[in-house]
Amino acid sequence: MRFGFLLRPGWIGLILLVGVFSTICFTVLAPWQFSRHAETQARNEAVRASMRADPQPLNRVLERGSPPEKSDEWTRVSFTGHYLPDGETLAWQRNVRGEPAFEVLTPFRLRNGQTLLVDRGFIRPVQSTRAPDYSAPPSGTVRLTARIRLNEHDSENRSLFRHDGHRWTYAIDSNTVGNGVDIPMRPGYFTLVDNQPGGLQAVPLPRLESGPYFSYAMQWIIFGTMAPLAVVYLIYSEIRSPRDGSGEPRGGRTAPKKSRPSVSEAIAAEERQERESTG
Repeated sequence: MRFGFLLRPGWIGLILLVGVFSTICFTVLAPWQFSRHAETQARNEAVRASMRADPQPLNRVLERGSPPEKSDEWTRVSFTGHYLPDGETLAWQRNVRGEPAFEVLTPFRLRNGQTLLVDRGFIRPVQSTRAPDYSAPPSGTVRLTARIRLNEHDSENRSLFRHDGHRWTYAIDSNTVGNGVDIPMRPGYFTLVDNQPGGLQAVPLPRLESGPYFSYAMQWIIFGTMAPLAVVYLIYSEIRSPRDGSGEPRGGRTAPKKSRPSVSEAIAAEERQERESTG
């Protein structure tokens, strides 16, 4: 049977392996990269919109106590109240503009009694793990403009810890900080823009770039397409060079190749030719 070789275990295993690989490429890997590309594009557009739009009152963007949605992130809002410096916490092991940094998080009590977690900006560490001296937040009532941020997620759910005379958190999460300082806070946190009361060095906006996700998705599609084509080519090659039961090409065995003469045999042959020519 012409295609009987496909029933061999090796061919069956190869076809199944390629089928599974291509299925994963088309249904998991490529869509995953496309979704990451879409998320990056949506974030970039939200950042651009926040640059163009004027700040809005917080209660107009977020209803009282409601957590921010993904579509709310980066929106600039304004609110009035006062800082609660007793609950100040530093965010551990951050990276700002490619260098180590700590971010200073201070609870902020609104006039309506709600408390927000405000990111006042970043500071550079000294001696790798120590916080430098930095400005305390002002006392009294102030009006702030900040960008809405979603809570970060710590996969290990670690609580606050003490180090170098400060309170620290591994992730910027208003629930984690609120539980650690015993101050209930609304979900999400708020990063100050430049030139705000109590502001330090403002945390920069993310770079507006698409990233490699779209090209990665196309690569997975190409890989998922090339793998079956490679199998088809192997099958075609096997059909084009059929073999008999002995494993040799059909039509009989080929004649053995003549072995090359040794050096002594070549010299002897030359001497015979010389004798014959002179005789």
